[in-house]
Amino acid sequence: MHRLFLLGLALALTSPLVAAPNILFILADDLGYGDLGSYGQKQILTPHLDRLAAQGTRFTQVYAGSSVCAPSRCCLMTGMHNGNARIRDNIPHGVTLQDEDVTIGKVLKTADYRTGAIGKWSLGVHPSPGQPDNQGFDFFYGHQDQDQAHFYYPDHLWENNRVVLLPGNRGERKQQYTQDLFTERALHFISEPSDRPFFLYLAYTLPHWSDYPLKSDESQIVPSDAPYTGRDWPQVEKNYAAMVSMLDRDVGRLMDALEEKGLTKDTLIFFTSDNGPSAEAKHKPAFFNSAAEFRGTKRDLYEGGIRVPMIVSWPGQVPAGKVSDEIWTQWDLLPTLAEVAGAKVTHRIDGHSILPALKGDQAPQHEYLYWDYGHTRGLFKQAVRQGNWKAVRNGTDQPVELYEVAYDRQETQDVAAAHPEVVARLTALMDSASTPHPDYPIAPPKAPAKKKAP
Repeated sequence: MHRLFLLGLALALTSPLVAAPNILFILADDLGYGDLGSYGQKQILTPHLDRLAAQGTRFTQVYAGSSVCAPSRCCLMTGMHNGNARIRDNIPHGVTLQDEDVTIGKVLKTADYRTGAIGKWSLGVHPSPGQPDNQGFDFFYGHQDQDQAHFYYPDHLWENNRVVLLPGNRGERKQQYTQDLFTERALHFISEPSDRPFFLYLAYTLPHWSDYPLKSDESQIVPSDAPYTGRDWPQVEKNYAAMVSMLDRDVGRLMDALEEKGLTKDTLIFFTSDNGPSAEAKHKPAFFNSAAEFRGTKRDLYEGGIRVPMIVSWPGQVPAGKVSDEIWTQWDLLPTLAEVAGAKVTHRIDGHSILPALKGDQAPQHEYLYWDYGHTRGLFKQAVRQGNWKAVRNGTDQPVELYEVAYDRQETQDVAAAHPEVVARLTALMDSASTPHPDYPIAPPKAPAKKKAP
């Protein structure tokens, strides 16, 4: 009896206090920081996401990996910042994750998770090492190709390694909307009976702009503009708002399904976006104040391009109704989810676990945060945040701008001239943070134009 008691005590002291939870990670596409009611939106209705925020913690200083989709998703999935990640831009096409890359899916499979990815993948098409089943996912349904994800009524999707035709969208018909298809598959995935926890990476395409069909005057494709039909808004803005509300509706459906199955307390939910709102279509981010008070939009390295909403819920573990200004990034997710699952990360990454921050405490801070964008467009942008300081350089031949973002959230006061020592320190970080990569050469500084002879 004495030995049994000691054995039981030893097991109690060495076993985790909380069983590994299910993990539902929901990623929106081009959703702005200011598009949700819990983040200040006044016109677009998002009651279910606001309910999720009340159930969990709303983070106000979380950053995407990049200001565009493919590199942002690569940083999220691999724990690397954009200066070291495999995929650093949306182009050139054909750059994919490789066999040696380690993703969240691969890490969680070592902890016996059932893994699924639904929606927009962007990290490798068939056949390539980067396709989802080669990167740790038992099940995939959606768009492997990010360009195909521009279409809300496509003629096919991928299920694992096979093409699934969508006959309802052949010709001029629009009967099978991808948002509905993704949500139905997600509901099925979380409902499958299993004695293993699940990880579902649900990468929705809403509210990404679309010009399909190309002759459309609306440029945002939706089955209906309800509940905004009667609003005195441009049609494209009604459509955009409807997209955000459909996204909200389906998050509510997922929350309700977890509750019905008794899984709410056993499920860690994240909701975020891949980058800031797009200003490239007829929809204008300023109409709904989608970037909130921040400067910039998608493709910018100002706060509006990279600061994203982040709602986290895990009843009993993540504080309910809390607003946190803890600074962290999407490349912190791989080590964080590894710690949650009891898995080990044995390779070098740029992220670190922010599980203490999720639970309401302070997590260790990064020495600095780094972003870049535009290798293949002839304009290489960089940004570094260190503490309250943020440096931005919009081209290798451009001066370094300096902002004290804790106090100048709009990044309107460039104080570089007053703090040359800070500029020098952050410039050195910019110059050293990016590892050379043959697929993403850095555009050299432009030679100054020669003065014409008088």
